[in-house]
Amino acid sequence: MLEGIDPLLTGELLLHLDRMGHSDSVVVADAHFPAWALGERVVDLPGTTTPEVVAAIRSVLPLDDAPGMDLMESADAALLDVQRELMAAAGTAPETTRFVERFAYYDVAKGAYLMVRTGETRKYGNALLRKGVVGHPSA
Repeated sequence: MLEGIDPLLTGELLLHLDRMGHSDSVVVADAHFPAWALGERVVDLPGTTTPEVVAAIRSVLPLDDAPGMDLMESADAALLDVQRELMAAAGTAPETTRFVERFAYYDVAKGAYLMVRTGETRKYGNALLRKGVVGHPSA
């Protein structure tokens, strides 16, 4: 355990976040998401929610310029509670978040450097975060 580091950030997860470069992405996936089918690197965090994990990751990872985060668009294109919570955890707003149609989201997610699979059971509770420049004045 490390002081000042969110306990959800395991050593394995921190290793991968550190290895990510500018604009590399991490998908924080709900329990329904095909993380193991799409991702080469997957970290499992059962018993967590996606907003909790996004908040933990954001404590050490700045977001890239627009869009810093992609969310999977719900079937009826309504903004869901879990999506509001994800934006709050990431420090973004609907205007600065890109919403991607479900099947197109899978294609975008395939290119992610890392997948973090959570125990989130709410549908459309997925977030793709793009890493910004660490140490940049606006970070």
